[in-house]
Amino acid sequence: MVTIEQWAFGEWTFEGPTSGNPYIDVSFSAVFRQANREMFVRGFYDGDGEYGLRFMPDTCGEWHFATTSNAPELDGQTGVLECIPAQPGNHGPVSVWGQTRFAYADGTPYFQIGTTCYAWAHQGVVLEQQTIRTLAESPFNKLRMCVFPKHYRFNHNEPPLYAYEKKADGSFDLERFNPAFFQHYEDLLAALRTLNIEADLILFHPYDRWGFADMEAEQDDLYLRYIIARFAAFRNVWWSLANEYDLMRAKTELDWDRFFRIVQAEDPYHHLRSIHNCRAFYDHSKPWVTHASIQHSDLARVGEWRMQYGKPVVDDECQYEGNIENQWGNITARELTHRFWEGTLRGGYVGHGETYRHPEDILWWSKGGVLRGESPARICFLRDVLADVVQQLVPMERAEVMLERQRYASARIGDEYFIIYFGNSQVGGVTLQLPPGNNYRLELIDTWEMTVTPLGDVREEQYIELPTKPNLALRFTAVG
Repeated sequence: MVTIEQWAFGEWTFEGPTSGNPYIDVSFSAVFRQANREMFVRGFYDGDGEYGLRFMPDTCGEWHFATTSNAPELDGQTGVLECIPAQPGNHGPVSVWGQTRFAYADGTPYFQIGTTCYAWAHQGVVLEQQTIRTLAESPFNKLRMCVFPKHYRFNHNEPPLYAYEKKADGSFDLERFNPAFFQHYEDLLAALRTLNIEADLILFHPYDRWGFADMEAEQDDLYLRYIIARFAAFRNVWWSLANEYDLMRAKTELDWDRFFRIVQAEDPYHHLRSIHNCRAFYDHSKPWVTHASIQHSDLARVGEWRMQYGKPVVDDECQYEGNIENQWGNITARELTHRFWEGTLRGGYVGHGETYRHPEDILWWSKGGVLRGESPARICFLRDVLADVVQQLVPMERAEVMLERQRYASARIGDEYFIIYFGNSQVGGVTLQLPPGNNYRLELIDTWEMTVTPLGDVREEQYIELPTKPNLALRFTAVG
């Protein structure tokens, strides 16, 4: 009997056929049973006559499985596993909690602090290991990353490995996968899992010179089923159907709907599912979308999107801290920090990226490496200030509870806790209008200098003098 920690995964390997095309010709799956519960899990061909089967148990106790295959040597294989309680640090997969928030499977709140390294998995071991070391010292708990390599500015290198085998003429055989590529990619997923970083896997994107963005429907579907069979057992996986899906002219809205349905049906663990836009939004209200993944620079609209979709909103790309000529890649660290506070207090989640020029074109946003900007430290400060309360914070459409008819980003927990962020404004001073009956401990938060300064206790209506500078917040905590 195999012993497996809850939300880890067990893996079994079986010898099977090598003739023909095993990726297409051989069907291989298993049903895992515990009492009256059954879970269907698809297996996968891993090359050299080996077939893999992975299972992530979500409940403790004994599980039994039996395989089904059109290959006699793979059919009717059986096994037993014992699932033991999760060890410290293993909270399980992330899912939607309370309609517009996230939590781990064990109920621990998940405060998404994401970053983007699109093509870091295609840069070779040295740079990839440097990226992992950088992530270990960063505040980030989610990483957006592509499965396919990327062709775009600052991204012209050939990757060491491809997802597909090549034919004799040098073209890719889009019906035969390259197990070495997937094995390497899985090593990176495992490294992120060790760091408790969610891997937001971008399954398609338009920045392509290899033909992966223009595959036929049958090839797309084969790819989706194969990648889910291999990766779904990683508890830290999210599925992002595409980066800038609306730039992929070879795909239609019906294609994207079909892809979502395939992912939804094939993933036995129901990992989070999203799709990312350039200009035109996908309809995030569709039932197979778990949360809105958005590219937009105006974080004041987060509340609008939360109301529209009734789901968690992640502005994964609100532009990047950097100094390249592209407008999306040259905002200041102060501006990116501002957008994190704005989006968070309006009830959403925000994504980081960094695009500082490098003599070897090693920009974090694409290739990883090291972080050079000033925003990560401020994002860490944001996390430290709000981590204990973000799950309970309720955004206020206006800050009229405290500041009549103002639209600053603000949130509350009943009458016990208020926080108001003044953004890029230099307010100088404000007249507070607090709920009667409570004394509140008042603190001034400087989101750039990363300081929290006590200002004493206040109650009901009171004028407060503030420094004349931007990016300040006030926090009120009831003290009786």
